Amino acid sequence: MKIALIGATGNAGSRILSELSQRGHQVTAIVRKPEAVPALPGVTAVKGDVYDQAGLAKLLAGHDAVISSVHFTASDPRKLIEAVRASGVKRYLVVGGAGSLEVAPGVKLIDTPEFPAIYKAEASGGNVFLDLLYGEKELDWTFLSPSAMFVPGERTGKFRLGKNALLTNDKGSSISFEDYAIALADELESPRHSRQRFTVGY
Repeated sequence: MKIALIGATGNAGSRILSELSQRGHQVTAIVRKPEAVPALPGVTAVKGDVYDQAGLAKLLAGHDAVISSVHFTASDPRKLIEAVRASGVKRYLVVGGAGSLEVAPGVKLIDTPEFPAIYKAEASGGNVFLDLLYGEKELDWTFLSPSAMFVPGERTGKFRLGKNALLTNDKGSSISFEDYAIALADELESPRHSRQRFTVGY
């Protein structure tokens, strides 16, 4: 497929870029600093601004799907959604956050006393993004939430998928950037969560 990846040099974005390249996709890596994008098969780096809605829409046009992997506090979800819609691309995948996942019926992770204050702004932004997508009528979107600990690790291919509840095991709640990238690429190639959120964890 021909895929536009916004934020291709971040922690998650760089792993997604590598995974998509390994799978033979043609990827347009949209970043602030194209020179930071590694030379990988099928990858073309272009300069883009997440706040430039019209400019971004032009960069996205002609792709089969768009993936956004940007911090919620460093972007505007309304501008991103509008840019994708204006580009004519229908498939939109978003690297989500864990804050909106439930730890008990009706109780989100972000609303628990243990949730670190330092991550509240980012998590709140993720909640806003997800709420906007739930109201979206035109795009075929998917919002993939990682587990609570979203960290560098191994590419094992061994993980679980869930819907709206935080996935945990006896070691806590975690997923590596590398395995997250596998789950997102799998969803891109074989869509099973159209217009909904799902989560991945060990």
